[in-house]
Amino acid sequence: MNKNNIEQLSALAFNAQKNSHSPYSNFKVGAAVITPTGETFAGCNVESAAFPLGQCAEATAIGNMVSQGYKRISHIVIASPNEEFCFPCGGCRQKIAEFATDDTPVTMVSKQGQTHNTTIGELLPNAFRAHDLEK
Repeated sequence: MNKNNIEQLSALAFNAQKNSHSPYSNFKVGAAVITPTGETFAGCNVESAAFPLGQCAEATAIGNMVSQGYKRISHIVIASPNEEFCFPCGGCRQKIAEFATDDTPVTMVSKQGQTHNTTIGELLPNAFRAHDLEK
């Protein structure tokens, strides 16, 4: 896990976190991804009064990446609003796995700058992927 990537992505994730629309939980999350060619994309969580319709920061960052034509994540960072690490929810683990390999780094960063490094394969072993749909 490249220290420069973590620092760059952390800055982007915390900057995106500032724009979080979280009036119901007040739990502001930011995320940022980098592609294998170095493009970066960030996102924040977006809540809705119709609670199940909200969107996580990871999903927003991935959507921003895909909307610009990129399909591979080489690293993702998730910025927590407090001193605890904010691990991706199950749905976001699946979304990350869609655009990553098992060894793709996933870094959680606390508000104080502490990091926890893992991989998407560790967070979501035996992920369901496109090849699983083949006959």
